[in-house]
Amino acid sequence: MKTRQLEIGATSKALAYLNSDEAHDLFTKTFNFVQAQSKVTAHAERRARTSKIFTHAAEKFQDPRLSVLATKARMDAFGKVKKSIQDMIDKLLKEKKDEIKHKDFCIEEINNNERDTEMKERDKADIEAKIADLTEKIDALAKEIEVLKAEVAELQVQMKRAGEDREKQNKEFQSVVADQRATQKLLEASLGILKGFYDKAALVQKASSVQTSGQAPPPGFKSYEKNKKSGGVMGMMQGIIDDAKTMEAEAIRGEEDSQKAYEAFIMDSNASIDEKTKAIVSKSDMKAKAEGEKVEAETEHESIMETLEDLINENTDLHKSCDFTLKNFEIRQQARDDEIEALKEGLATFSGASFSAFLERL
Repeated sequence: MKTRQLEIGATSKALAYLNSDEAHDLFTKTFNFVQAQSKVTAHAERRARTSKIFTHAAEKFQDPRLSVLATKARMDAFGKVKKSIQDMIDKLLKEKKDEIKHKDFCIEEINNNERDTEMKERDKADIEAKIADLTEKIDALAKEIEVLKAEVAELQVQMKRAGEDREKQNKEFQSVVADQRATQKLLEASLGILKGFYDKAALVQKASSVQTSGQAPPPGFKSYEKNKKSGGVMGMMQGIIDDAKTMEAEAIRGEEDSQKAYEAFIMDSNASIDEKTKAIVSKSDMKAKAEGEKVEAETEHESIMETLEDLINENTDLHKSCDFTLKNFEIRQQARDDEIEALKEGLATFSGASFSAFLERL
């Protein structure tokens, strides 16, 4: 009991001391110091934890900007670090948005380029086929024109020869007719002389016969008789005259026939030349038109080839700019999302959140 009484007294005295104003002031200062020290310690732990998060993320994503943030988390004030983290998050979000926009641009432009290239390739094939057709047409027309010109030249040569032959035939005709007429004239004159002689002789003989009838001819004289061959000679001469007339008539008919044939040939030849000349003019116009179309087609082909070259160069540039983005788009987007998530978690750590689960996951 005595011991318990002493213990109670000591306890009451200690309690009274602890409840005094002086003790209260002392306890307040001590508590505040311990509390402040605890806050500093917690702050340092969050700073270290955040730095560790960024260091691990920098190694994982191979991003030097995260290494810089890890250093800032260890050294800088919270406000600066948080601002840097937020700026980096904003920048990554913008990069993500820009990359999505670039991907959409690449897909659209490559599709447009391929479509335009395909259309131009079709245009190229069409224009090349057109040029080939025009070339073939021009060559065919040129050959046809040359054939027509050769035919016209041949007709002109034939007409010239026919004219020369006609002139030669006409000279022969003139000579034959002149000869036959001269023969007729000569023979008719000779025949007239003979007829006159023999007719006169016949009259004399008749008269003499009347006068000397009943008288014998003197010695040494024979009675006068007509030359038995005179009729044959005159008949032959008359036959020659008739033949000459026949030959003259045949020559005239032959000349008329030859002249008609020559005139018909010349008429037909001129008509054929006119027809062929018109065909030459028509085909020459067609050839000139085809040549003009070919020049236009070749100019268009040159333009198409330049456009195709530009499209090929554009396609090359697009693939240089887009292939990496299109090939790695999903991976890069996922990596950027993970990086943004890491930054957000680091920022949350600075705000006092617990990321033990995140650290365990990392």
